[in-house]
Amino acid sequence: MSTNTTAKNVSRGESGPMSFGDDEVMDPLTMRGRDWPGLRQFCVFAENRVGALHSLLRRFEGHDIRVVALSIDNSVDCAIVRLMLNNTERGREILNLSGLTYSEVDLVGVELPESSQPHVEICIALLQAELNVHYTYPLLFRRNGRGAIALSVDDVDLAMKTLQDKGLRLISERDLWDQDDEMY
Repeated sequence: MSTNTTAKNVSRGESGPMSFGDDEVMDPLTMRGRDWPGLRQFCVFAENRVGALHSLLRRFEGHDIRVVALSIDNSVDCAIVRLMLNNTERGREILNLSGLTYSEVDLVGVELPESSQPHVEICIALLQAELNVHYTYPLLFRRNGRGAIALSVDDVDLAMKTLQDKGLRLISERDLWDQDDEMY
């Protein structure tokens, strides 16, 4: 299991403190919690059949939740839908109530710098830190005319520090709530 993935039985919505037979109760989440400026991606298991994606996305309808990134990895029988929402807590609640099998992964969000090759600038910064990029995709995000991307990397903390040290602006979930209104 990746070090930046929250471990829990999310298919039934079970999470929270765990007891090991004594009075000490341990929280299975990392010490870092949700106080750092990262993004959370849901990886939802779905059948590879007509209408499955539509059914998943309709679950967020009417809950004032926007899908800000979407990617699908499919095979003959099943698909993994990677999605990011502008409200992680509410999205998790909806997925749990729906009884869907999913996992959560921490990603790095970064605003595209003003450059003729903004993606190259971001990749150079990560390369200098010897960080591997597993995948990336654009975010439906815009502030002051600039977009953003989400990155899955080997070490989220090091990537965030590296990008900040290079003067790049990180995107947090709060930014996804407060983006420019002109986009929509």
